[in-house]
Amino acid sequence: MTTTWSDADLSRIGGTDELQVSSRRADGTLRPYVTIWAVRVGDDLYVRSAHGPDNGWFRRAKASGTGRIRAGGLERDVAFAEADPGAHAGIDRAYHSKYDRYGPRIVGAVVGAAVAPLTIRLIPAE
Repeated sequence: MTTTWSDADLSRIGGTDELQVSSRRADGTLRPYVTIWAVRVGDDLYVRSAHGPDNGWFRRAKASGTGRIRAGGLERDVAFAEADPGAHAGIDRAYHSKYDRYGPRIVGAVVGAAVAPLTIRLIPAE
């Protein structure tokens, strides 16, 4: 498994407003894609569950550990990993920078200490 994104992938995926994410079932097939927000922080890509730990895509991603994303015209297999605890302030800043135009109520669902545990780091699996 590659553990780093190429600069081109980071730019394309990180530059899109939305990302589609799918987790793998036990038999290896992909679940239906769900559209969510994603941010780039340095050389990493992150997603957060805006609707808590019981959000279906989030629960399935955490349980499976692997899946696939589509964004910026790319499709990549990924592993779903924990974010480094020291990364959360930068992730919050990235969400604010990228999505504040949608208003504080909406962006508030993906920033702050309460959603830090709902963060998934996307690791390329190709």
